[in-house]
Amino acid sequence: MTAYAALAMQLTAKTVEHLPDDAAARTQILAHIDRVAGQIAATKVFVEQFGGSALKLVVLPEYLFTSFPGRIGVAAFSARAAFDVGGPEYERLGRHAQRLGLFIAGNAYENDRHFPGLYFQTSFVVDPAGDVVLRYRRLNSMYAVTPHDVWSKYLDIYGRDGVFPVADTGIGRIAAIASEEILYPEIARTLALRGAEVFVHSSSEIGSPMLTHKAIARRARAIENIAYVVSANTAGIDDPLLPLASADGNSAIVHYDGHVLAESNSGETMTAFADLDLAALRRARRKPGMKNYLSRQRLELFAETYAGSVQPADSLIDEGAVRQPDREHFKRVQATVIERLDKAGLI
Repeated sequence: MTAYAALAMQLTAKTVEHLPDDAAARTQILAHIDRVAGQIAATKVFVEQFGGSALKLVVLPEYLFTSFPGRIGVAAFSARAAFDVGGPEYERLGRHAQRLGLFIAGNAYENDRHFPGLYFQTSFVVDPAGDVVLRYRRLNSMYAVTPHDVWSKYLDIYGRDGVFPVADTGIGRIAAIASEEILYPEIARTLALRGAEVFVHSSSEIGSPMLTHKAIARRARAIENIAYVVSANTAGIDDPLLPLASADGNSAIVHYDGHVLAESNSGETMTAFADLDLAALRRARRKPGMKNYLSRQRLELFAETYAGSVQPADSLIDEGAVRQPDREHFKRVQATVIERLDKAGLI
């Protein structure tokens, strides 16, 4: 299918950290998945009646079902909120994707049996057969473990294809970008050079009538890579300690030439939907000319610069063993990097 409707669904993230125990958290997560599935089902009818195109892709916001970790430790959050690969949360999402005949893209914290006690922030895509066809672990995060923090072991297990996955699906070649990673052009470019045509971007960010950093970046990543960006933001975070609308608004679908096809205002809404025309995108990628930025890359020019290290790999591996960080570990690493850049006269 080379043309279809896509939806960036703006919904409220619900925290689980305040709940009395892990069992209550798991019950709330599954109930939230079912509620969202009901909203998707009703929205599918509206989008198809309004626009006339079959809705095939729904992108959900960042950490929709648990909110972000912040007040409990890494191991405690892993037990309370992180999904297990093949666990009941994915099974429930797969069942709904199959029933609705949709690709559902989302974002969750995820356990990994190779790294007990840790979790990774994972962007996923579930296909209409109910299978997880894409699993991308966020590579650049401020206060959470990433594959780069355990790089040597992670790469041995999953290889480069597991680090930068692209799913070749019936609705195009899909890749995921997590949250603020939209600000790092290297991630999108790497995925585009692996064939990605549609970036699904689950985010939780401050909305604004002004252009935010992420709003600018979404357009830039689309233009640079001749790719669609389907970006779903939260409609606030339901947390007793936070004002509800702290991360709300501006879910958007961006055309591969950089203009915004649809954008939401604030609150829970399904108004950011639009048609994606992959046939037109593919024609644009095959057309010689100055605007074909993807084909004009001279990557060898930058190889030496990119071979250097800014943020160090393996910050959580000591003598071959993976250790569990406290929340301040990541800030300490960044402070060390800034100090090193300063001493080198680079900042």
